Amino acid sequence: MGYLVLLNEVAPRPHNSGHHTIEACYTSQYEQHLRAILGLPLGDPSMKTPAAIMYNILGEDERLGSTWFIDQLMKKALDLPGVSIHWYDKPEMRKQRKMGHITILGPSKGIVKARLDSLLERKAPGHDADAVFVD
Repeated sequence: MGYLVLLNEVAPRPHNSGHHTIEACYTSQYEQHLRAILGLPLGDPSMKTPAAIMYNILGEDERLGSTWFIDQLMKKALDLPGVSIHWYDKPEMRKQRKMGHITILGPSKGIVKARLDSLLERKAPGHDADAVFVD
């Protein structure tokens, strides 16, 4: 007896929700992906920090002609401890398109959340914290 399997898309790549693993884990999702593809032993996926959060940087409405929120967000992030910025340098910004992410590491979920709250003090409308907490 045969089975028919229909695939809509095959995209063997790391997922956006795991980008925090770059800084937060001993073996990132990217390294794990390469190890698996190459038939190498998988690495240790455990956290090397007690807590982490990832905040997606979403594109602004181009018609406004401004990237004010993103500029302010990244400048402020550089002053916070345990913060890494990843800007994807996509050729075109569109409203709500993922343009990058910020990862915040810390000794507890409360401290990491406080750092994120500090970062988003003047949060612009439409910029929801697409954040992933890990602890």
